[in-house]
Amino acid sequence: MKAFEIEGLVKTYPGFRLGPLDLELEPGVVLGYVGPNASGKTTTFHCLTRLVKPDGGRISILGRNTDPGDPAWKSEVGYVGDRHVFFENWTGEANLRFRSGFYSDWSHQLAADLARRLECPLDQKARHMSSGNRVKLSLIGALAHSPRLLLLDEPTAGLDPVVRREVLDALFEILQDGQRSIFYATHILSDIGRLADELAFLMNGRIMRRSSKDDLMDTWRRITFRKAGNTIDPAAAVTHEREGDNHRIVTSDSKTTLEELKALGAESIQETRMNIDEIAVEILKGGRHVADS
Repeated sequence: MKAFEIEGLVKTYPGFRLGPLDLELEPGVVLGYVGPNASGKTTTFHCLTRLVKPDGGRISILGRNTDPGDPAWKSEVGYVGDRHVFFENWTGEANLRFRSGFYSDWSHQLAADLARRLECPLDQKARHMSSGNRVKLSLIGALAHSPRLLLLDEPTAGLDPVVRREVLDALFEILQDGQRSIFYATHILSDIGRLADELAFLMNGRIMRRSSKDDLMDTWRRITFRKAGNTIDPAAAVTHEREGDNHRIVTSDSKTTLEELKALGAESIQETRMNIDEIAVEILKGGRHVADS
């Protein structure tokens, strides 16, 4: 049973269209949803959670259609968005206690354990909490009923790098048991390398590529070489710069490119591994051999 399945999803707003979108998530997988602001990430999450009604397509979560009036599928989902809404004059503990009434599987002990682990001050009123602690309180609320699917829509947006790293480190520690499927959206490329197993790249409302993180790391390279004479254009090159006889390329298939260069008599061939942030930048910039065929 898939954690979720999206088939032919369409949602249109003035000046923007999401889809048609096909996307699915296997149990136990962390899928990073990567794209710039206004690419459609939040609209996808709003459709998944039925905060908005899609214009077309089908969505199921853990085998159930996402009927807004059916609480069964909602009990399996934990959701954290980029806005953290609470009763501002209530303490963190009071906010969690109120939320617990909506979940039969809520564990007050787990909520307390998570608060200690995240160092979240539950005795503080929400309006007095820092941005980082508001994120932590949202995460506790999303995790305390042990959901099978966790939806994280830019949860650390707006945090300074130090606090964001602290929250991500804690989240990684909590989730490393691999018992949940996680759909994590971000436009902050430095956030994706640690958590995600797979990456889906969204541009202008359409998914341009989906790959496992390991496959990207194994195949993408920067390559420099020397070759005089006629212009050379490696088949898998995403970018290609030339200064005289010196060439610099980014390739999405380093094995094929290296074989081609050697066959063409290129000299001084040097390859350099790329980190996932650099690869993501090249994919989002577009170009040849970036989108799925």
